[in-house]
Amino acid sequence: MEWKNITYDPDLESSIIRINEKKDQLNALRPLPAIVIQKIKESLTIEWTYNSNSIEGNTLSLNETQIILETGITVKGKTLREHFEVVNHQDAIDHIEKLAKPNYKLSSGDICDVHKFVLDRIEKDYAGRIRSSGVRITGANFTPPNARLVPEYLDDLVNWCNTSNLDVIIKSAIFHHRFVWIHPFFDGNGRTVRLIFNLLLMSEGFPPAIILRTDRKKYYDALNQANKGNYSKVILLVIQSLERSLDIYLGHLNNTYDDFQSIQNIVQDPEIPYGQEYVSLLARNGKISAFKEGRNWLTSKKAVLEYIESKKSL
Repeated sequence: MEWKNITYDPDLESSIIRINEKKDQLNALRPLPAIVIQKIKESLTIEWTYNSNSIEGNTLSLNETQIILETGITVKGKTLREHFEVVNHQDAIDHIEKLAKPNYKLSSGDICDVHKFVLDRIEKDYAGRIRSSGVRITGANFTPPNARLVPEYLDDLVNWCNTSNLDVIIKSAIFHHRFVWIHPFFDGNGRTVRLIFNLLLMSEGFPPAIILRTDRKKYYDALNQANKGNYSKVILLVIQSLERSLDIYLGHLNNTYDDFQSIQNIVQDPEIPYGQEYVSLLARNGKISAFKEGRNWLTSKKAVLEYIESKKSL
């Protein structure tokens, strides 16, 4: 597999430093209160399943996804496949949580096992099996490689992943794109890669990075940019998804979660010299600590003031 021409915006390094500092803050709070962690984990798990399935066209709402996971009740008007996608994804999360240990080494076998969970009850003939013929991806600006090359390419990707010294945030973003490019399975590639790239992050002590359904277009645009060798947008999306999860954990543990407000509210503060459009731009580009809830960006006064101070020191 060709590994040349991997580029990304060097300005993203400051955001990666910020993310790693937040992970250190979370680690410093360990051992974490079991009750608080369980509630956050359950909430993020439901969001993860809902968003990942929704990106692939599942029409179940977040509330309906929660009902299925917590009660096992079927939702009227929804297909059996959509219900199985929810249950399967939860089983896959449970599996990767068992794998996500320090010094974990990825394997092609583990990837196939996760894929088997994703397609269980749906397409058992293809679950966990590498594709044996060509495929095309609607809306993509590339054609996946010939099926006979897939096992070699997948092994190369796994070997690269286990030997690369890149920061895990960058590594997971590159892995995510390369996996999609290889497209090793007939179906379920998207859900599988969003589980596996999180396995890489979680093995390094991060919470899951949940790519939101509202970012679907941005997500696919980022992958198409990476096909041309520019990984800036993919890395930024991983950074933003990780920061959201870290802020949720740290906010609840430090009782600062309520400090995050809509940007519209933040810019009303007389100490903030920026307008809503500029602060929104800073949030979208990963320049300040911020995360999305639905389609709205949330940040804190502290985050904007810290950015202002950083500019003064330049």
